[in-house]
Amino acid sequence: MSRHVTQQRLKMDWMLRDLASSVPQTRHVVVLSSDGLCMAQHGTDGDTADRLAAACAGLQSLSGAIAAEFPHGSGRMRLVVIEVSGGFFYLMAAGSGAYLAVLADDGVDAGLMGQRMRDLVARIGEHLSSPPRVDEQVT
Repeated sequence: MSRHVTQQRLKMDWMLRDLASSVPQTRHVVVLSSDGLCMAQHGTDGDTADRLAAACAGLQSLSGAIAAEFPHGSGRMRLVVIEVSGGFFYLMAAGSGAYLAVLADDGVDAGLMGQRMRDLVARIGEHLSSPPRVDEQVT
C-alpha cells in the first residue's frame, strides 16, 4: 500500500466516525477506490470492509452503465440506495475515483443519512480521492 493511501486512512478515521455517530442505526462506513480497494473504514473489521469494497466496485460500474443511458446527464453515478430486509445500503461518488459506502439498519432515517453523506463528501471531497497506485514499498 502506498504511503499516500496510508496517510489518507489516518485522516479519514475521525470523519467516518463522525458520520456513523451522527446518524443512529449506522453499522458500517467504508471509503473505497473505484477498483474496489478499501481506503478507510469505521464500524467494521477488515475482512467485511474488503468484501463491501469489492461489491461496491461492481455496483458503481453497473450504475455507471445505467447512468450512460440518460442522454442529458454526465454518465456518472452519484448515489445508489438499496433497501433490503434488515436495512439500507448507500453508495455515493466521493472525490476523484473514490466512493463512500454505508450500511445501516432498518430504523435509519434515510433522508438524514443521505444529507450527512452529501455534507461529508462536500466538506472533504479532496480527502476522499483515490490517487493512482504505484508499485512501491512502504518502509
